[in-house]
Amino acid sequence: MARIVGVRFRNVGKVYYFDPRDFEIHMNDHVIVETARGIEYGSIVFPPREVSDDKVVYPLKEVLRVATPDDDERERTNRIHEKEAYRICKEKILEHNLDMKLIQAEYTFDNNKVLFYFTADGRIDFRLLVKDLASIFKTRIELRQIGVRDETKILGGIGICGRPLCCHSYLTDFCPVSIKMAKTQNLSLNQSKISGVCGRLMCCLKNEEETYEELNKKLPRSGDMVTLPDGTEGVVHTVNILRQTVRVVIEKNDEKEIVEFPVEELTFQPRKKKTGKAPEQETKEAKKEKKEKKPQEEKEKKEKKPQEEKGKGQKPENRSQKDQKNPKEKQGNPEKKTSPKSREEKKPEDRKSENSGNEEKKESRRPRRRRNDREPAREKRED
Repeated sequence: MARIVGVRFRNVGKVYYFDPRDFEIHMNDHVIVETARGIEYGSIVFPPREVSDDKVVYPLKEVLRVATPDDDERERTNRIHEKEAYRICKEKILEHNLDMKLIQAEYTFDNNKVLFYFTADGRIDFRLLVKDLASIFKTRIELRQIGVRDETKILGGIGICGRPLCCHSYLTDFCPVSIKMAKTQNLSLNQSKISGVCGRLMCCLKNEEETYEELNKKLPRSGDMVTLPDGTEGVVHTVNILRQTVRVVIEKNDEKEIVEFPVEELTFQPRKKKTGKAPEQETKEAKKEKKEKKPQEEKEKKEKKPQEEKGKGQKPENRSQKDQKNPKEKQGNPEKKTSPKSREEKKPEDRKSENSGNEEKKESRRPRRRRNDREPAREKRED
């Protein structure tokens, strides 16, 4: 067990653990601690308590001191200087004509560094901007590119519900949100209705996901067959998740009606729970099976290799050996060969037709002579 205290540095930032040492620290007190960025001024989120070693990352840094009135005054002056630094940096961005949006300027407690947070569509070369800012502030300059969600978390605002944004009021981390959550809650899939100020899906969809999943287990799906209290059957038209009611299509006197019933009065086949092993367990067992199969496959490969080598090592047979094996192939088909008697039996007219056909083929194969080739021959005849 480790004794720790929770410290937060900015509004709705992450909570970090520190060693309280022997200080008397209470809720909402301000303390001075040492971080990777340097000496910082933070507020206590929860007083000293004991936590298991699994939740702590060692080495655990210590609290330097409880904040004094001078420390509080210094923090106020830093906040004033941040506004001036924000204005100067914005002017320099316009001078260098950089496609970036400045969000916030932040001073460390010891004024050792100034951080500027900005958003941009892609990568930006701000080396000249850093040089100008360093010559003005005479301290280390750091520019950090953040996402759209982080921008709304810093700036804040009012959501569709009319209340302050969740990310700016109490959310410390961003949870992954998918369109499937909106489907399970039977919400409109219109992008403008389920998106927040940042343009991404609303974080509050994650808050109610577990409740809706539990309620959906007790309800049938639309299109399912259900049995009514009087024994007749009907088809589910729509479902109200929060009220736990079902609208059923019933046929009466060759006419269809839609009647609403509470779920308790209907009998239907409940939704099947997803049975099966967790993906992590399945992957472990699959790995074990693969390991067991590998030595068997290697043995089979080793057994096949000598057989293949034997086949490759055999010399090819001589022609004489082949001829001895299949003399018929050498002789060929006797039916196709024409005997001398058959040649004599042919009439002379048939022979002439055959010879004339062969001569025509030979002439067609010969290339045609050009006129230029014939002209010198004519001249010789004239001479």
